[in-house]
Amino acid sequence: MARASQLLLLRVLVVLGLALGSVVLAAAPAAIAAPGPGSPLPSADPFYSYSGPLENIAPGTVLRSRPMTFRTPTLDSPITGTQVLYRTTDQAGDGAVTVATVLRPLTPGPTRLVSYHMAYDALGSKCDPSYTLSGGYANSLNTAEQGVIAGYLAAGYTVVAPDYEGEDLEWTIGRQSGYAALDGVRAAQSFLRVPDSTPVGLVGYSGGSVPTQWGAEVAPRYAPELNIVGTAAGGLPVDLAHNLPYIDGSDEWAGVIPALVVAYQRTYDLDVDSFLSTRGKQTAQQVSDECITEFAGNYPGLTSADMVKPPYSGLLDVPEVVRAVNDNIMGTAGTPRSPLFLAVGHSDAIGDTIMVTGDVVGLANEYCTRGVDVTYAQYDGRTHGQAFPVFEAQALPYLTERFNGVPTRSNCATIPRGNSLAPMAVP
Repeated sequence: MARASQLLLLRVLVVLGLALGSVVLAAAPAAIAAPGPGSPLPSADPFYSYSGPLENIAPGTVLRSRPMTFRTPTLDSPITGTQVLYRTTDQAGDGAVTVATVLRPLTPGPTRLVSYHMAYDALGSKCDPSYTLSGGYANSLNTAEQGVIAGYLAAGYTVVAPDYEGEDLEWTIGRQSGYAALDGVRAAQSFLRVPDSTPVGLVGYSGGSVPTQWGAEVAPRYAPELNIVGTAAGGLPVDLAHNLPYIDGSDEWAGVIPALVVAYQRTYDLDVDSFLSTRGKQTAQQVSDECITEFAGNYPGLTSADMVKPPYSGLLDVPEVVRAVNDNIMGTAGTPRSPLFLAVGHSDAIGDTIMVTGDVVGLANEYCTRGVDVTYAQYDGRTHGQAFPVFEAQALPYLTERFNGVPTRSNCATIPRGNSLAPMAVP
């Protein structure tokens, strides 16, 4: 599918989703003092900051809230919601805070909560879902996902969309993203005054698959009280040690390489001066406050070798980088209790142009061996972008069946072994 056709399809999703949401929620009251176009960035907005102690505050506790309106910078909507600042946990296990957007339909009936994880893939706070969902900033990706969220609202679901990368925009960091997603659910349940037994679905594509899959993995230990009935994750970056060589020198995705360096430096305090080349430092600085739609394709042909200086020949020659990557291999934090829908495109011999198909197959197979109920879907001939609308079209009915108690159609018996997800040897 040509890029123009992809964008047209995404615009159709947006229009349909927002139209459906408006029909269902036309009676929603106007927001009071809601953030929106012209509001300060989250990094400059006092609402997002919390300076008090967190040690004795339970994860998921709501620290403050304010109303918002669900809109784009150019499109008003009658849908209103609430932003909640809540306590969560970072990758090191320490207390942290982040924000989630809670959107509830007016259709009567018991609460069914969907934690929708946007693929905001960000290094700058303008990309935060709480900011984009209130009309502060838009690009083609978040606008498309906003349409998908409107579709969930139109179907009668309550939606919580967390800023799961946290205050420092730590992109692709696994456990931390999962904790933020689960604590966003806890915060939403508390704010809405619904019980822990409220059924919950987790869903996300691409970058949004990170909090989805890790949330499902860590939930049995971190948030065992949550009633997660189903999880749908598509386009998963299972092991970045495999993704990095795949996109090396790519025209479409090479900008991801310096962006990952920035994210990992923020999380693991990497000594980047010890291994980055002059060009590596320059590109890392250039992407340090951008969204993926800005940086992914802006460095065609950039390689991992370009990013480093001697004696290194690539980022995976750097011991501290390898340790950080190994800390974020999916499937290593626990075993999900909820049924899983895992999906990925497959457009060439390796994957969907950025995600490695064999890795997703390997993850699905690994879960199956542990007794997890997995349904795997592979979209042959589709790139990463082309697989997005197909995944979303299957994720909603998959979760709807889980909420309704319909038996699953696991295909574990036919999922091949896939790639090994063993950690890379540290140089």
